[in-house]
Amino acid sequence: AHFYYELLHSPKGEPVMEYMRNRKITPRNATNFGLGASADEWTLLTDTMRKKGYGDGELLASGLSIRGKNGGLYDKFRKRLIFPIIDVRGDVLGFGGRIISKDDPGAKYMNTPETIVYSKRRVLYGLNLAKKSKRSNIILVEGNIDVVMLHQAGFDNACASMGTALTTEQIRLLSRYTKELILCYDNDNAGRIATQKALELLNDTDFSVRVLELPNRIVDGQPVKQDADDFIKNQGPDAFERLLSGSETGMDFRMARLAAGFDLTSDQGRIDYAAAAADLLAELPNAVEREIYTTRAAASAG
Repeated sequence: AHFYYELLHSPKGEPVMEYMRNRKITPRNATNFGLGASADEWTLLTDTMRKKGYGDGELLASGLSIRGKNGGLYDKFRKRLIFPIIDVRGDVLGFGGRIISKDDPGAKYMNTPETIVYSKRRVLYGLNLAKKSKRSNIILVEGNIDVVMLHQAGFDNACASMGTALTTEQIRLLSRYTKELILCYDNDNAGRIATQKALELLNDTDFSVRVLELPNRIVDGQPVKQDADDFIKNQGPDAFERLLSGSETGMDFRMARLAAGFDLTSDQGRIDYAAAAADLLAELPNAVEREIYTTRAAASAG
């Protein structure tokens, strides 16, 4: 982590620093998250760590070096913005890396593989900072950049699951710090599916769950999907705060998604919707909640 951090502040880190300036990540916020850079070189990290006394076995086991076809080692991360993955105790477990150029042929995001210390199911990016927030809830987003930019905008209660759907281990971890979660995943189809899965997983827990759906941005008359980072850049923190205040409950989200799958202008569509809604509402343990949402479902079904 120190290697990547120092590299960011050296001449070799200038391309990554320039990318951060373009993304409007402040130096203070970058330091807060311990952001770093990997150089546009094949073996810089590997060579540096060998000089510090680390063996090839350790470098391979850490996931930071990869064995090439010729048998030699090369760096996993090259020419990327580096996010140290830090647990709630403050220990660095692994790293995420993001490309800084659209022309880069590599994956947009890349994480170190699972190791003896890093299991992505058990970690939430940014929770080491979010747990200190004075806000009573925690916002769950999809990407590392979203977390960094939300913290910068004053929403220091944001964290993200590590490129995976929400897990029972992460829910257990979150329960130590809050009883209210706000799901703010991307407003594309993958984001809606991830929200649905998270809601199903949270159904039998003590969490109060709300969903914040980010509206599309209109560009040249066309709707453009946006993530939390885009929304704050385009609309500002106050607009995001207003969205937070008006975010819908998890059941509202699920009911709306369910209704969208049926033609409610036809009798058969309404019959099928009513049956599906009954199955969904039967899962609710609270009789008052069931009554309220049954009335809404009846109205939707006409």
